[in-house]
Order: sequence, then C-alpha cells, then structure tokens
Amino acid sequence: MKKTMLAVALAAALTPNFAFAEQGDWVVRLRAVNINPSESSKLGEQTNKAYPDLLGNPGAETLYANNNANLSVDSNTIPELDISYYVTKNIALELILALGTKHDVSISGLGPGAAVTNKNLGEVNLLPPTLTAQWHFRPDQTFDPYVGAGVSYIRAMDNGLTADTIPAPDTEHRIRIDRNMWGPALQAGFDINLKDGWMINFDVKKIWFETDVKLSVNGGDYKKIDELDINPLVVGIGFGKRF
Repeated sequence: MKKTMLAVALAAALTPNFAFAEQGDWVVRLRAVNINPSESSKLGEQTNKAYPDLLGNPGAETLYANNNANLSVDSNTIPELDISYYVTKNIALELILALGTKHDVSISGLGPGAAVTNKNLGEVNLLPPTLTAQWHFRPDQTFDPYVGAGVSYIRAMDNGLTADTIPAPDTEHRIRIDRNMWGPALQAGFDINLKDGWMINFDVKKIWFETDVKLSVNGGDYKKIDELDINPLVVGIGFGKRF
C-alpha cells in the first residue's frame, strides 16, 4: 500500500503542469510576422481620368509611357505583440498591436521615355492594430486550433511619396495616400499548450483595405490617380504566456 501511494505521489510530481484556458484568462503573445500585400492597382487608367490632357497627351502615357502602369507594394517582416482575453473558455478577444510596418512603393510597367524617372516612389509606414473575436475548438487540449474575425484600423504614419519627372528632374510631384483606413480581417491558427501556461503559436490573418492615391502635378491640387487595394496576408509564429 505504501509503495502504491509513493508511486502515485511521484507520478503527480513528475507530471507537467499544463495550464489550459479558462474564462477570465489573459494571454500575451509575441510573434514574428510577415506582411505580404496582394495589391490591386489601376494606376494608368485612373491617371488618364484625373489628367486627361497632360502636356498635350493622356496623363498615363506622359507620366509612365504605359497606360497599364500599376503600383506595387513590397512585403516586410516585423515583430508583433498581441493580448487576448478569454470571455469564455472557447471565446477570446485578441488585440493585435504590431509595430509600424514600412513598405516600399514602386511603379511597375514604366515604358521607355516615361516622364517619371524614379520607379521607386519611396516608402509608407503603416500601423495596423487589429481586433478579432476567436473561437477556440479545443481550449483544454495541448493542440488548440482557432478561427477568428474582426476589424483592422490602418494608420498611415508616413503617407508621402515622390515622383521625379523630366524635363525638370528636380521638380517633385507629390503623391500621398489616405491617412486613415479600415478593413475586415479573418484569422486562423493554433496554440500548442505547454506547461506553466506557456504556448507556441502559429497564426494566419487576411486583411482587406484600400486607399486612394493622389497626385499633385506642378504644385497643383491633389487629384486621385489610383484606388489601391493592398489586402495583405499576415503569417506569424511565436510564443505566448497565459495569466
């Protein structure tokens, strides 16, 4: 009997102390995330509408030497901090607090003889806090997959770009995007629960948002030259701690 009780005590002492989700829990996660835009642009088409007769020619043909020119936005990898609150055992609210993410913006499809001399227009700095509501399928298991949906607010902290043109290459044609943008977000991922409340996390989000792109030619008023859909895919991996 004593040997049996000793064996049970030793087994209990050696069993990992797994902490699973409960109502009222807080979870803090730190991820490395890759933000990969899937942009849609109609730069040439919109420029012709804004500047139908620029220097005697259609605007896009003058500026880009290509009516099919588009804007492209590069990807970036940044750290991300998020905080979750478990409303119930299965339902959690997650606030994603990513640092500002910088993306180079360029024109694709510049033709020979284009007035715009710089393919790379500069970079924009976006701050994308996102709030999602998640459903956790197996919160009391080691492997806990989840799905979520919510909304993202995108703040352009640096929204100015520049296009240099000929015959006066020192003349800057200023380009800007919207300062504030909103869009829906979908999310899927999983936690691998470890002992003492620690976890490994993998997460994928799709965010949809768009911005107006406006150009000032020769110091004139800004006119819309594109409606840029950015729609990034955000893939992250990291770790977290439940409190």
